[in-house]
Amino acid sequence: MQNPVSDADLRARALRKVEDAEERALRAGGPERIARQKAAGKLTARERVARLLDPDSFVETDMLVVQPTREGAREEAIPGDGVVTGHGLVHGRPTFVFAQDFTVAGGSLSPAHARKICKVMDLALKVGAPVVGLNDSGGARIQEGVAALGGYADIFLRNTLASGVIPQLSAVLGPCAGGAVYSPAITDFVFMVEKTSHMFITGPDVIRAVTHEEVSKEELGGAHTHAARSGVAHRAFADEPSCLEGLRTLLSFLPQNNREDPPRRPAASPDARGAAKDDEALETLVPADPSKPYDMRALITRVVDDGELFDIQPEYAPNIVVGLARLEGRPIGVVANQPAHLAGCLDIAASVKAARFVRFCDCFNIPLVTFVDVPGFLPGTAQEFGGIIKHGAKLLYAYAEATVPKLTVITRKAYGGAYDVMSSKHIRGDLNFAYPTAEIAVMGPEGAVNIVHRDEIARAADPDATRAAFLADYRATFASPLVAAELGYVDEIIRPRATRRALARGLTLLGQKRDANPWKKHGNIPL
Repeated sequence: MQNPVSDADLRARALRKVEDAEERALRAGGPERIARQKAAGKLTARERVARLLDPDSFVETDMLVVQPTREGAREEAIPGDGVVTGHGLVHGRPTFVFAQDFTVAGGSLSPAHARKICKVMDLALKVGAPVVGLNDSGGARIQEGVAALGGYADIFLRNTLASGVIPQLSAVLGPCAGGAVYSPAITDFVFMVEKTSHMFITGPDVIRAVTHEEVSKEELGGAHTHAARSGVAHRAFADEPSCLEGLRTLLSFLPQNNREDPPRRPAASPDARGAAKDDEALETLVPADPSKPYDMRALITRVVDDGELFDIQPEYAPNIVVGLARLEGRPIGVVANQPAHLAGCLDIAASVKAARFVRFCDCFNIPLVTFVDVPGFLPGTAQEFGGIIKHGAKLLYAYAEATVPKLTVITRKAYGGAYDVMSSKHIRGDLNFAYPTAEIAVMGPEGAVNIVHRDEIARAADPDATRAAFLADYRATFASPLVAAELGYVDEIIRPRATRRALARGLTLLGQKRDANPWKKHGNIPL
């Protein structure tokens, strides 16, 4: 007769089975594949999660999930199935995360892999906390067929339902190709890493076979391409640690969900330019001559807390600046024309870039501060044929729809329809300021004078002197901010040195602002 197995032995055996499975999950694809990952300049999935989250805060979920292997499969099922999921803290606040593991089946997506991602996204939506996706995958697991494609669609649905409810951030830290690219594309922000990140619908080989175009993988879908040319990526970083730190910085500006306000910090000390006070350097920063360029970022960084602006898409459409900053400890979204590029004109790319950022800020209760120096929309057949009417309307729609506090500073030029679009009083700008030298008009004085007074100038004995006289009269009569102030379109003409003080006072005033749009299922923005 066999001796009965004691309870202690049964418990020990059960625990060993669990520990063995956990150890296999932690070993991921094994030392050889991990070494290849490191040699490529990439961190492992768990190393990425550890750098993203506060120390010792990660709680892993579904560590032991496996996708059953099909008959004849060359690889055995590995617990975790190539994606690490769970939650932890970022700056002490709950954050959900999934990190694809390229060392396990190339990070390919199976039905089990997709279910893990969906499960963590569902929980993030219920809890009301951000979700961060760390993408590093060879794509759908081919042997799973349409079930893998269904897994992608399940993720896309959750991205869409969570949009505007919780912040969704994506980092592409390796390959992301085919249908897989649409999940990051739906999220609020996409970060990439130079040399190791790639996103494309069809790879270079397919493009070469179909169109006979020669293109490298880096040129087609690298970080620089998407940060500077396509606009798909919002930031490109030199390496993974700086990318993950960038995600942490971005999260520090954002609320947990659309029902909360962004997290405030104590205002910095006056010595650190934290208190709202005048800055004499601003008096001469903006040239009085409307044709002279200047760097709008220099103005922004003198106004915001600690001179810090977290740029969004800095390489794309550089004629407009968008980013996150703080004013008296409050997070704000900054939108600003950039006279140093294309004279600050609005074009297709700038309109789309700014419109998406404005709508993001409105989703998550982040006040908008707009700095205006815009001569109009960029002229030319390329812009007209490309749909500048439709794309410019996106920015107009975004500002008009937004119900967050909206403060506007016209630093110099505000001409034509671009004046209306850039958070003017007419589209529910709450507080609109202008510098004394601002010019607000239907068009620039030179163009207006050449049209209105063409005959008088042509007949004059001294055309140049006559034109100069008409220009001076036009500026005084039509372009002066006094005209807009008299009509109530500008609430206050402020001295440049008082910009920070005026904006800080305005944000305090608008702290409890309540505004609403007519009931609707949703608007029909011109996409």
